[in-house]
Amino acid sequence: MCGIVGVVSKNPVNQLIYDALLLLQHRGQDAAGIATSHGNKFAMHKANGLVRDVFRTRNMRSLPGNIGIGQVRYPTAGSTSEEEAQPFYVNAPFGIVLAHNGNLTNAADLKIELFKNDYRHLNTDSDSEVLLNILAHQIQEVVSGYSLDPASMFRAVSMLHRRVRGSYAVVAQIAGYGLLAFRDPFGIRPLCIGTAQTDNGIEYMLASESVALEGTGFKFERDVAPGEAIFIDLDGNMYSEQCAESPSLNPCAFEFVYLARPDSTIDGASVYQTRLHMGQYLADKIRREFNSGDIDVVMPIPDSSRPSAMELADALNLDYREGFIKNRYIGRTFMMPGQAIRKKSVRQKLNAIASEFKGKNVLLVDDSIVRGTTSREIVQMARESGARKVIFASAAPPVQFPNVYGIDMPTRSELIAYGRSQEEICREITADALVYQDVADMKRAITAVNPALKSIEASCFDGFYITGDVTPDYLDRLEAVRNGSRSDKEDMVRSQLNLNLSNNSD
Repeated sequence: MCGIVGVVSKNPVNQLIYDALLLLQHRGQDAAGIATSHGNKFAMHKANGLVRDVFRTRNMRSLPGNIGIGQVRYPTAGSTSEEEAQPFYVNAPFGIVLAHNGNLTNAADLKIELFKNDYRHLNTDSDSEVLLNILAHQIQEVVSGYSLDPASMFRAVSMLHRRVRGSYAVVAQIAGYGLLAFRDPFGIRPLCIGTAQTDNGIEYMLASESVALEGTGFKFERDVAPGEAIFIDLDGNMYSEQCAESPSLNPCAFEFVYLARPDSTIDGASVYQTRLHMGQYLADKIRREFNSGDIDVVMPIPDSSRPSAMELADALNLDYREGFIKNRYIGRTFMMPGQAIRKKSVRQKLNAIASEFKGKNVLLVDDSIVRGTTSREIVQMARESGARKVIFASAAPPVQFPNVYGIDMPTRSELIAYGRSQEEICREITADALVYQDVADMKRAITAVNPALKSIEASCFDGFYITGDVTPDYLDRLEAVRNGSRSDKEDMVRSQLNLNLSNNSD
């Protein structure tokens, strides 16, 4: 759950990448980084923190060049260490820097392969460093002499697709050659491309969301297809090729539910329009299950639930009110590490307008309920403000399963809906009543906006993992690693490595 951007231009790109990262800040608040190239040399600056805090004037001056990549990071694998801020760099072959959005499901196996077979060293726990080294190894395998052409790069990406499992949208610079970008064969994580005409020629930008293109003066051209690779050389020539054997488009439902900005379009579907549809379908369910005459007012939990709440109120002919005011200087609480921090941040982030609650039956609408921490605090705030009755509605279905494709909800114990009935969840968040969107309606809300979308990746809601390699045993191991310390993770990898080496010697 990160934001990435790559730019090829005839002009300096450092400010352009900075501006694009600001537009993608909602995708990651943990760290930010930019790498540019001038000639055959890379310049890079990265650190923990928000974009505006990481990059000062002196840092921007140290990033010359007409080609570059950037990332805002939210840690879903590895740790919050500054060492794991992206982009990552490897010096052979040629020199490559890479930024990645997503999560590899076979990263543990790949780490062993890289050590045993590819003789490559990893310096962090990040699966993005794994992905970089796999790419570097495959380029080394296909390169002929000292030159590298687009066809060779595309062969390397094809080989990478055959080795790597999971979700990944990638931008990478290859020193002296240009910008390479590609998307996983299932199209789980988003990536799009735009162009801009300048006095010096055409510029290209690839980014996680269309808002990064439009907000920096680029024209949205299209989404990168699942499995497709795009290469743009230093002269601005673009090449593209389908590099996967059986690609299929399965965009992540959580992008539309929560993660993406409402003014973005992902895989041909307006995020804003999908959230309006979620409100319509949720209103239909409330109409079936509740007496809407018992509800006095509908209120959103700002900001991502606002379109759904507005459409729901309109469909039920109910008053719509903004009962909670958001402190815009507090980050997204879903992204904050640890329950205690998230709980404290809810009160800092939201403040209730008591007059909108006093003596009323209030229907609160949120985009989703994941851990339940935020929901419980919000219900209590509504009661403290004088609400007579609090009904809680989720525009998304219950989150019952871990997400292993790049969103930080990987352990079942953290999910309030795991192993609980709807009545038990309602008691946990202390609401008077609770209503969830149906899975089919959530998917229908997305496909109604773009009927060409035939499949939606919704594993955290329906338990179906599209990559086919996520088993109950895998989830058990993931949870064990997640709950262990960094040294525990290192011991597990070392033990697995020793086991494989001893098996080979036998």
